[in-house]
Amino acid sequence: MNNNQRSHRLNHAIFILVTILYWCSLYVYVPILSPYLEHLGASYTMMGVVLGSYGLMQIILRLPLGIASDRLKRRKPYVVLGMLTVTLSCLCFAMGEQLGWALAGRIMAGISASTWVAFTVMYASLYRKEEATRAMGMISLLTAAGQLIGMSVSGLLVETGGWAATFWAGTIIGLVGFALAFALKEPKGEMHRAPMRYEDLFAVMKDRLLLKVSTLSILAHGVLFITMFGFTPSYALSMGADQFDLTLLVLAFMIPHALTAYYSGRLLAPRFGAWPVVMTGFVVSAICSAGTTLVPGFGLLVATQAINGCVQGLHLPLLLGLSIEHIPDEKRATAMGFYQAVYAIGMFAGPFLAGGLNEWGGLKSGFYLAGALGLTAAVLTRVWFMAKSKRSAVRHVREERM
Repeated sequence: MNNNQRSHRLNHAIFILVTILYWCSLYVYVPILSPYLEHLGASYTMMGVVLGSYGLMQIILRLPLGIASDRLKRRKPYVVLGMLTVTLSCLCFAMGEQLGWALAGRIMAGISASTWVAFTVMYASLYRKEEATRAMGMISLLTAAGQLIGMSVSGLLVETGGWAATFWAGTIIGLVGFALAFALKEPKGEMHRAPMRYEDLFAVMKDRLLLKVSTLSILAHGVLFITMFGFTPSYALSMGADQFDLTLLVLAFMIPHALTAYYSGRLLAPRFGAWPVVMTGFVVSAICSAGTTLVPGFGLLVATQAINGCVQGLHLPLLLGLSIEHIPDEKRATAMGFYQAVYAIGMFAGPFLAGGLNEWGGLKSGFYLAGALGLTAAVLTRVWFMAKSKRSAVRHVREERM
């Protein structure tokens, strides 16, 4: 093995570690966030504002940061920025038990998440062009691993060291990743994709299929950020669960979620068709989300969340692929930037609206909203994609009989 190969492998290993630390730090406090805000005395409306600010920052910043990174043709500065801001996010929470610090921390987390496009492009450049699919599969696995590690220790940290222990742990994890990010080397050679350009944006925004898939993704992320990444932990505590039980709840959701996300495009979509799988995910997710309010005990709550995690893992990765598979290569980067910015609307609007509803009708109201969003997405999937396919099949059969 020559020096170039050793350097490449070391750079690859550092990037893998930085990515895991990034997602671990970004998600380490997510399971306890809504209970923490309740602890601070926040109203449900204020909880919705804090939870939704994460998505709002991505709506504003994700596309501009992606385009700026493409124009600069450098990714490392944005990876470093991502690690710095995720560290500051946890540090803001750790500064004191005040709603102002919590809002600042969640805004900083949204800024950090807006840099993610630079991570994905930099990682893809570590592979040969023909290995792009493998690269995206691997980085998706790293994302799930980092989220799972962070979320699984969240409740245990609170149980053993109080609220601040979780935030300081996230700060330390982020600092380690921030330091390691400086050791990364910018990959040489041509970029493996066309750069995002503002002039392509209006053309991409006119694509009806992309708009439809983006709409479904808004609804999907709305459901996700109302439920497990939003108010489900608070609901569990209202049923008598403790911080250790939150860890169990997170594992029950995240492990099936990661597994189905990995296999939905590889096994299920080729066998049953992408859109039937997407619609099934929305229907079952709607039932589980609304049905959360009907379970009589924590054990059944864990079961419903395991199913919910499983089925939400069905449609999210498929929508990601379906959003750009028909887009010309030279415009795919812009389309992906647009898609990622648009689905952040769900991250913002879902918890924001659910917080207002919870203020008016109690904590269960938000889960009914999540169920309604999932059902709406299922109906739109049926009308936009499956009904059309069925009509085409019927017409084809009639033509063959003539």
